[in-house]
Amino acid sequence: MKLALIGFGVVGQGLVRILHEKQKLLAEQYGFRAGIVAVADKIRGTLAHPDGLDPLALLKTTTFDTYPETQGLIRDLGSSEDLIRQSNADVMIEVTPTHLKTGEPALSYCRLALETGKHVVTTNKGPIALAYAELSDLARQKGLYLGFEGTVMAGTPTMTLGLNALAGCTVSEIRGILNGTTNYILTQMEAGQPYSAVLEEAQALGYAEADPTADVEGFDALSKVLILANTLMGGRLRVEDVPCKGITSLTLEDIRRAQQEQKRWKLIGSVRRDNDGVVAARVEPVLLPLSDPLASVSGVTNAITFTTDLLGSITVVGPGAGQLPTGFAVLSDLLQIHRRG
Repeated sequence: MKLALIGFGVVGQGLVRILHEKQKLLAEQYGFRAGIVAVADKIRGTLAHPDGLDPLALLKTTTFDTYPETQGLIRDLGSSEDLIRQSNADVMIEVTPTHLKTGEPALSYCRLALETGKHVVTTNKGPIALAYAELSDLARQKGLYLGFEGTVMAGTPTMTLGLNALAGCTVSEIRGILNGTTNYILTQMEAGQPYSAVLEEAQALGYAEADPTADVEGFDALSKVLILANTLMGGRLRVEDVPCKGITSLTLEDIRRAQQEQKRWKLIGSVRRDNDGVVAARVEPVLLPLSDPLASVSGVTNAITFTTDLLGSITVVGPGAGQLPTGFAVLSDLLQIHRRG
């Protein structure tokens, strides 16, 4: 399988590392062999070789100018769009940063890849949250695969569970802790630390960005709620359809009062479908009883509960971010493509 990577940050590097370290196991157990034939990155530039690039050499680069010269190597394919059009890849893997207002430029990359006959795998929440119906219709028309396991809870098999393992069940509600930064902050506040101090700590540890707005105001969770609503529940929701409130208004007094009541605050993203098929979603802090499975999930860990007619409630707990977990999510989608033949 020939792969083109758009984006070579944490996730792209994680995938390359996994493909290198697991290549023998993947070949022996699944008959799966893959190589990176093209890479485009905003900082490093573009690089391509029709026979495949050396993964270890790629991982050592800070810019692609330092990649060793080899016969057949193409150092500058122009823009990411040029790379998508010209590369001999079977699959485009799109792992650039999310832009929730427009989904760009990732949305255009995904659309172009499908139009030019390439499967698409993305961990970028923007295109799936904003244009899932369009992209899935295009993939279906072209007979191609659109993979997005890594958009919600990284490699924890959330989308696979909802789309495949629960097939045949009617899912009436999905709710979860979908942002590790806010969950870490709330966990530390329970230990008595004020919000401002915990936020600084989270930034120092790399859990929160220098500008934490997307996390603490709930916008990151909102993007994932849109994906769950529109891919698993048949919704056609837009950003403006989802009420969203973050955790910035919660105080230590709120936390202490919850503890006295044997309850716990969590930032919950939820999607519900009523008996008439109407889908609604929201993101907000919710006071949970300690008996709720989501209440016991602490630190940066994520969790999600599916409420079904045949199995009752099923909760999945796992990492929601990180180099290897998200790189694994891409691998799981690539294996799905491989199994399709």
